[in-house]
Amino acid sequence: MFDLVSFIPRAVMQGIPLLLGCTGETLTEKSGNLNLGLPGVMYVGGISGVIGSFLYEQSLASPEAINGFLAVSIPLVCCLLGSLLMGLLYCFLTVTLRANQNVTGLAMTTFGVGFGNFFGGSLIKLTDSEVPSIALSATSAYFSRSLPFADSLGWFGQVFLSYGFLAYTAIIIAFICGYILKRTRIGLQLRAVGESPNTADAAGINVNRYKYVATCVGCMIAGLGGLYYVMDYACGVWSNDAFGDRGWLALALVIFTIWKPNVAVFASILFGGLYILYLFIPTGMNLAVKELYKMLPYVVTIIVLVISSMRNKRENQPPASLGLAYFREER
Repeated sequence: MFDLVSFIPRAVMQGIPLLLGCTGETLTEKSGNLNLGLPGVMYVGGISGVIGSFLYEQSLASPEAINGFLAVSIPLVCCLLGSLLMGLLYCFLTVTLRANQNVTGLAMTTFGVGFGNFFGGSLIKLTDSEVPSIALSATSAYFSRSLPFADSLGWFGQVFLSYGFLAYTAIIIAFICGYILKRTRIGLQLRAVGESPNTADAAGINVNRYKYVATCVGCMIAGLGGLYYVMDYACGVWSNDAFGDRGWLALALVIFTIWKPNVAVFASILFGGLYILYLFIPTGMNLAVKELYKMLPYVVTIIVLVISSMRNKRENQPPASLGLAYFREER
């Protein structure tokens, strides 16, 4: 029998990194910047939080001396700072220097993965671990801690209340971003910058400022996805190349959700469910069938890209200036 009560929480936890990455990239793309470096940003966010957590745990005389507030705030601040620096680097190259956004994004993905693997491997060597991973169980316990009364509410508590605070934060951030983009003056000006920077500039909107702010905030949100994966989903265990292709799936999710963060809340759970569906469908000893189930999220991604390319409505299209550098002197 398919255990739906166990499947949904796993799908949600699998989908939260996708949701944070998708929300951050949506903000970035609404400003006209196409950041293909999203996987690298998530990697840097994750390893930055791990470094902060590792240094804090090493400074303690004993695990019992841990402070809950510091255990959460130090990895969070390190993650946000690391992701912010990646966003600033991307903006400096593409907005200030007007480098090609596709090439810059791919280079940042390579850099981010290499950065994470280098420092992750260094920390593993410092701990003299016998396995190629590092466990930060003391601090990760505060990230994965669920509401105290969740277990007493049966299936309702397991499905809706059994997650760490970052999962609920991700959903709140997505809805706030959706509201800002659709209902506020800032969102209107940001969308104007993405659609026609020439017109926005003529209307007195500082195009470069909006691109910088939207991209940096988007990178910080996406970086939280990397932190969530390590500290909550993986229970504080860092191993090199463990993120897989979640960053690329988050990029595809942006198109699937038609650049709407509130839709991404439900779409990320769908993609997260497809990602782990093979674990819940009995396949016996037939490994070939299990591998076919593992292909589901990628097959759906291809179908989504095909369908999205056939959309004719203007509101379902990407920002008109997406991926294009803005030359103010040509206005």
